[in-house]
Parts: sequence; C-alpha cells; structure tokens
Amino acid sequence: MKTIVLKEAGYDEAVLGFSLSWNSTSDRAKQLLPSFAFKGGGENKFLESIDVWLDVTAPRFWWQEADTYRVGTTKQSESTMHTITKRPLTNEDFEYALEGEILWELNNSIKWYNDPSTDAEAKITYLAYIKNQLPEGFLQRRIWKISYKGLHDMYNQRKNHRLPQWHDFFGDLFTQLEHKEFILKEIK
Repeated sequence: MKTIVLKEAGYDEAVLGFSLSWNSTSDRAKQLLPSFAFKGGGENKFLESIDVWLDVTAPRFWWQEADTYRVGTTKQSESTMHTITKRPLTNEDFEYALEGEILWELNNSIKWYNDPSTDAEAKITYLAYIKNQLPEGFLQRRIWKISYKGLHDMYNQRKNHRLPQWHDFFGDLFTQLEHKEFILKEIK
C-alpha cells in the first residue's frame, strides 16, 4: 500500500472565510485554526474548504472501507473492467502473495481472453470469471480528492483500526500533509 499527496488547495480561502466568521485578521485566524479544527457543531467547517488530492495504491478490501467516506470526495481509478486483461498478473499486484493455483488460473483466463481465436461471447465469460476470482488483496490505484474535514473524520474513526493498512495510510499521509495539525490534536 502506498499513498502520495499530489496537491493541497484552499488553505488561504479557508483562512479568509474563518476570519470573516470571527471578524478577525488572517494572521489571527491562522493562529486559531488548529484549535478550532477539533471543535464540533460547525466550528471546524473551514476544514471542508481545504482539499487534498491523493494517489493511493491499496488493496480492494481497504478500498471497500475507504469508500465509506464519500461526502465531498471524488475518485478516479484503474478500472478492472478496462485494465485487468492488459497483462499477466504477478504477486506484486497483490497486497499479500497468492498461494496455490489462483494466480495461474487468473493468468490462464487472461491468456484465453486475449487469444485472437476467442470470440466475443467467450471473452465476456473469461472477463466475468477473472473479475469473480480476483482476490480482495488485488492492489488498485486511485486518485482521490478529499477535504481535510473528511481526513479529520476518517482519522478519528480509523486511527485504532485493526487492519494495518489504515496505519500505513495515515503514516504515509502525515509525512506529507501541509497542515497535519488540523487532524492530529497532539501537533500544534
């Protein structure tokens, strides 16, 4: 699993909006923002104005949980519908190495799907089989736009999660974010 912060935008606009709410200067607002990030009742709504674009490669089982966070987010992904038959799969395509004949069966179906003698109806059958047999550990790359508010909520709900991938995600994220003090209370 890997997370790269591609871009952050909206900080200055969030500061301006916050300063209007509190009849304050931008410099004073910048001092106040970290403490307001942890207040509820709409006091931290400025976090909704700061967006982050992430490049995340994660297993499908992690994406199923991450898809819970969908308000104000957009995602574009490597589509298995369009990419799964483009090349043979290797164990590097999965979070954990595959055992047994699973990889062989998937690649054999990819081979037959791509065979010039395979007719359209058989291609549909092979594609359906491949997608049906694809393990949840298959790594999928997505470009994900989410607000700091979404990341703030996600961290508070998942920071003690039993799946290690959540800890990997936050670890990668916090080494790159410009304003992690809005998510991690212990940072000032």
